[in-house]
Amino acid sequence: MALGATLVGVIAWVIIRPLIGLVIRWLHKIPMYAVIGLVASTIVLIYVREIRFGWPDSFFYPAVFIGIVLATFIGGTIGVLLKGRRSWAVLVLIISIACTAFVFFFLIQSGKDNYPLNVANPAIKTLADMGLENPGLVGNNSYEHFTYGAGTDIRRTEYGDSVKYNTKTVDAEKIIPEWKGKKAKWRKRYWGFGSDEFPINGRVWMPKEGNNLPLILIVHGNHGMEHHSDPGYAYLGELLASRSFITVSVDENFINGTWSGDFRGKEMPARAWLLLKHLEQWRSWTENPEHDLYQKADLSNVMLVGHSRGGEAISIAKAYNELQHFPDDASEKFDFNFGIKSLVAIAPTDQRYFRRVELSNVNYFSIQGSYDSDEASFFGWRQAQRISFSDSSYYFKSGLYLHGANHGQFNTIWGRYDAGAPYKWLLNTAPIIPAEDQRTIAKTYISAFAESTLLGRSEYNPLFRNTSMSGKWLSQHITLNTFADSKTSVWANFEEDLNVLSGTFSGSIVSAANLKVWKETKLLFRDEEPQNNKALVLGWHRSDSLPETPTYSIDFHKSLKVEPGSIVVDVAVGDMKWLGDKKSENSTEEDSTRSPNFHVKLYFADSSMASFELAKDKKLKPQINTQFLKLKSMHDDRYGSVWEPTLETFDLPVLQEHVGKKLKTIEFVFDLSEREVIILDNIGFRSST
Repeated sequence: MALGATLVGVIAWVIIRPLIGLVIRWLHKIPMYAVIGLVASTIVLIYVREIRFGWPDSFFYPAVFIGIVLATFIGGTIGVLLKGRRSWAVLVLIISIACTAFVFFFLIQSGKDNYPLNVANPAIKTLADMGLENPGLVGNNSYEHFTYGAGTDIRRTEYGDSVKYNTKTVDAEKIIPEWKGKKAKWRKRYWGFGSDEFPINGRVWMPKEGNNLPLILIVHGNHGMEHHSDPGYAYLGELLASRSFITVSVDENFINGTWSGDFRGKEMPARAWLLLKHLEQWRSWTENPEHDLYQKADLSNVMLVGHSRGGEAISIAKAYNELQHFPDDASEKFDFNFGIKSLVAIAPTDQRYFRRVELSNVNYFSIQGSYDSDEASFFGWRQAQRISFSDSSYYFKSGLYLHGANHGQFNTIWGRYDAGAPYKWLLNTAPIIPAEDQRTIAKTYISAFAESTLLGRSEYNPLFRNTSMSGKWLSQHITLNTFADSKTSVWANFEEDLNVLSGTFSGSIVSAANLKVWKETKLLFRDEEPQNNKALVLGWHRSDSLPETPTYSIDFHKSLKVEPGSIVVDVAVGDMKWLGDKKSENSTEEDSTRSPNFHVKLYFADSSMASFELAKDKKLKPQINTQFLKLKSMHDDRYGSVWEPTLETFDLPVLQEHVGKKLKTIEFVFDLSEREVIILDNIGFRSST
């Protein structure tokens, strides 16, 4: 063994020594400026990779290598040509320039919609047919626009000399202790203040007539702090003010990310606390008989709207509103207790704050775009699952999943790209819907939500269960509605135990037949993070060998008396690969056309039966696949799957002839599709009384 090792060493020495000598001689010929340039470039590339690019490693390093090679070939061939030598250099130069042009074209083009969908809902009676006006249109109220603030802003005149009403600064040192070191130094140099002097700045759209009006605060999310975000919701402020709501776009730009660093979610308590300090300011004005705003705002009728991190902050603010002490530092006392009735989360984050916020007795609406490459999953509905209803008042929570919407177009400042250069060059923006359409849908839903929850106009509530009820009000983009309210009784949500034969309703017994897939499982987002929700997965493949109809049933130990209302169930298409048959291994082509349909049957104690077709008033949407980046391999590395389960709620109205009967069994009969996989959740009943 020793002899063999010695022999290998001698051979290696004989071979490697001349190679090393050759490399050294070659290196001596490289100019010093080239060596310095190479080292400096490497350092810069490593630096920008860490702080700015955010490109997947699988793309970044090959891209850098290709860039260096192309630059070398172009520079080298130009040098050769200038010396009048080597005719082959012309061909090399042309090829190198062509390759470079291809790379630039790839980076500047918008991409491609790799998963087109075209879904037409059944024709139904719309809210307009019922005589309701479009809540997304400008109302009859004239309004004024003004700003309030400390009046000392050195960056923006609207919060400097131009403020209409001056406000006092607030001390947030205990709320955001991370404001320290270089972050604090450079931010104070830029803004002119520290965390002990946070300003209370806001843009206001206020109806000229009326007192004790509902108050709506809108707060932006994280963006470059120098690229001010608060003007981006003027389209909402103008609409809501014209419809009798005092609306404020809150300035929190000074705690946003910047070149001096991002607080990475540790600033979430400050985002929420500042909203409550704005409400404190409005309370002081509306209770002061000598102030112009005396009795203008009704602080018992408040709605908070938040976008991105602001969408998470509003839930935190609602939780803080009911506390006497700051939970992260109890030496900071709270005394808020405002009447926050409603929350609107626009493409929100969830779990930036280390606490999981659980809320009760508040209305909640969240809107999410399927092409949101910043917050790539419907985190708002995860928060909705942490909201419960317990008192006698009516509340509801609703989600709208808008296919083709992105993160930024909900704010007119942020725009079509959900990231800055150079990462934006990789984004697949071709499938994104027009900005005007995206904001029109947001306006209509947010206005309807305010009308319903702050003014009691419940006639708009059907819009939150089925977008098709809007008729011609909205552009015909693909949407999924999820809905639950305080009048909903859940018979099965699959959270209770590991026994697939038991239902959530006490004593209920489950049975199934002729299914290839039957399991209760945790639902995951595309990156395999939990949705914090368990659901039922059912799959079947009817064939000559298995012709019987697949079914799933829940038998109730005690018969349930049927009231006026609707059978409700949350449904989503599942992954066909879960079937495990060969036809399902490459199912992406059929995903875009899948719209499963089935019957839901009710069996009563008097031996009568009622049958409902799921898709009578609303079709189940096909599997919604989204590719955020131009290359699928890049998408998979960064985001995970192109698909994730997204539920939508179906209402099946009970006929008057069935009211008062005793329900014994609910059965799902999968008789309208030969082979399919579906996800069911929150099977129950919604009372209309």
